[in-house]
Amino acid sequence: MSTNKKNLSLPKANKQRVLKQVMELMAIPGKSCHEGKVVATLKEKILAAGIPQSAIKIDSVHKRAPSGGEVGSLIVKLPGTYQAPRRLMMAHCDTVPLCVGCRPVRKGDYIVSKDANTALGADDRAGVSVLLHALLEIVRHKLPHPPLTFFFVVQEEIGLVGAHYVNKKLLGNPAFCFNWDGVSPQTTTIGATGNYEMTIKIKGIASHAGAYPERGVNAIAIAGLAIADLVKNGWHGLIVKGKQKGTSNIGYVNAGEATNVVTPDLLLLAQARSHQPTFRKRIVREYEKAFTKAVKQVKNDTGQTGKVEFDSELKYESFCLKKSEPVVKVAEAAISAVNLTPETAISNGGLDANWMTQHGFPTVTIGCGQQNIHTVNERLHIEDYLNACRIGLILATGTES
Repeated sequence: MSTNKKNLSLPKANKQRVLKQVMELMAIPGKSCHEGKVVATLKEKILAAGIPQSAIKIDSVHKRAPSGGEVGSLIVKLPGTYQAPRRLMMAHCDTVPLCVGCRPVRKGDYIVSKDANTALGADDRAGVSVLLHALLEIVRHKLPHPPLTFFFVVQEEIGLVGAHYVNKKLLGNPAFCFNWDGVSPQTTTIGATGNYEMTIKIKGIASHAGAYPERGVNAIAIAGLAIADLVKNGWHGLIVKGKQKGTSNIGYVNAGEATNVVTPDLLLLAQARSHQPTFRKRIVREYEKAFTKAVKQVKNDTGQTGKVEFDSELKYESFCLKKSEPVVKVAEAAISAVNLTPETAISNGGLDANWMTQHGFPTVTIGCGQQNIHTVNERLHIEDYLNACRIGLILATGTES
């Protein structure tokens, strides 16, 4: 087989085939922790293409991660037809629950969900389809390629779990990693924020709210004081303190069972994000300080107060690659090869690339046509998706220059 990859003429993507493929993938139910059917379908297609079983692994992330789940991530490793650093292509298999039951249909320049009450699942089945297209084209046309790893990740949507808990040894020590997840195929995301998750439990004192309200300590009142303090002092929502910037959000509160009981228990979940690790920790400290202060302010008639339990966990660390990083340059060259103008971006959301970079594998994320994700208005821009497929094959074959 020829190793003249520089002058290799790649086959043109079969538009109808790749559109049919992505629509089939989006229709498969597979919310986080329930990706079994997606992984099984991918494995079946890959085996049918002639990839040997020995090249395919399903890792045990679902057995090691706290979230559990029904299946691990699918990893396919191919030896190179020529000597070169290994490249890894990745995308996540899971969708948000809103996508379950979706029926994709074409509508003009887009693919949308036929049902008004379901999202589409382009996030990230479009990325999965980009990977599958590259893999199948390489096999179908016997294309020369460097050593390759295809990483179909589970449980991205619930905290980047699959990328976090992967056994790094299964990935083959890639030098270049390309994650497919996002809007524009001309945009290379080279950095992303970090995230702390906070779990706050307030223990008040129950009492009859009509007969003896003075004997109780209301957990909701404590939370209200703490939240008001955070808002007043600029530690909730968009947070700007001099040159430091971040965000925080209280996303879940559960408390109370009846209006005639002084509420004794409350559970609150919140998050703090910032590209600056020290400032992110500062936001967490301010939350803890606000709740510790508030619990002392609410007392019953005998001077008793409630208690607060505060826990925080780093879900993923921030990262930012230099524009001069080889993986960035390679991605930009592939984007230029399809006559698009490369752009770089920094994300305020988490990506599997956060954990991959933390593992020691510099990873860029490239868009594949997703729009309005996590909503019933989600859609896939067909031309952007097709360009992503072209870029993916270029990167998988090392023909970007």
